[in-house]
Amino acid sequence: MRLRPAFILPFLLLAASAAGAVEGLVVLDSPYGVDQTMERLVKSVSRAGFTIMARVNHAEGAAKAGLRLPPEQLLIFGKPKAGTLLMQKSPTAGIDLPMKYLVWRDAAGQVHVAWNDPAWIAARHGIHGRDELIRKMQGALRGLAEKALRH
Repeated sequence: MRLRPAFILPFLLLAASAAGAVEGLVVLDSPYGVDQTMERLVKSVSRAGFTIMARVNHAEGAAKAGLRLPPEQLLIFGKPKAGTLLMQKSPTAGIDLPMKYLVWRDAAGQVHVAWNDPAWIAARHGIHGRDELIRKMQGALRGLAEKALRH
């Protein structure tokens, strides 16, 4: 019996979702609820001098459309001095910038924080020659998230 790709794809997606492995994402568990995690991230990001551009509550949007979605929020923030240097190398990087934190609660009740790895963004857009900036961005994103998630 030969399986068709249409039948295999949902199982592969389920397996990737169950493992929490999504290419290019860094994911940390939060000991707080979604709202509290987001508030802590906002404070951490703001205190570090980043500009908050938007906060999107996906669950509220779903509810307004008459749909249900577990708590999930997106924080969009950045520093133009960093992001611009990537977009100068490749304008298409603007689709992945500014940076974002996604906070959600899974079916088991665990809250997670995820963000795009700047190295993945650079590779995706063929950006070379910004290795030091990429490392700094990686450290800042992890550091801000870890600071927000401390007890």
